[in-house]
Amino acid sequence: MFRNISLVALAILVSAGFALAEGNVAETKAADHGGKPWVVDIEKLTTDNGQFRSTYWSGKDMQMTVMSIVPGGEIGLEAHPEGDQFIRVEAGEARVVMGETKDAMTFDEKVSAHWAIFIPGGYWHNIINTGNEPLKVYVIYAPPQHAAGTIHKTFEEAEAAHKH
Repeated sequence: MFRNISLVALAILVSAGFALAEGNVAETKAADHGGKPWVVDIEKLTTDNGQFRSTYWSGKDMQMTVMSIVPGGEIGLEAHPEGDQFIRVEAGEARVVMGETKDAMTFDEKVSAHWAIFIPGGYWHNIINTGNEPLKVYVIYAPPQHAAGTIHKTFEEAEAAHKH
């Protein structure tokens, strides 16, 4: 009897260990659905995301990521010379700055939930969370800007990966 109970307990512990190990993998890599048809409730995917950046669809010519930016946080000043970018705000409030050069942010607008931001290729830009809650956005890059399945848990992690 004791042997049977011990075997059952061991099986439960081993199963739990595998589940935890699988969970750790999921934290470092998003399920990228690129290269095949996919439909998703993008509002739910975006608002449920707790990572700074999670890449969920990477194709040859386009990519979709979701982001969660902490209050007072930002995407970070950047430019994508090779393509355009679309950002949709699902929740929160932000300030959008853009300019043709890094030192001349001539565009400055406030946005909130349900607003869309269009960023021409080559424009320097930053999105700053000005609200008291996480800013939840999804981003479409054309062409892709991140490795398929990329997850950056924090702004600092994203900066280190891109070496801005």
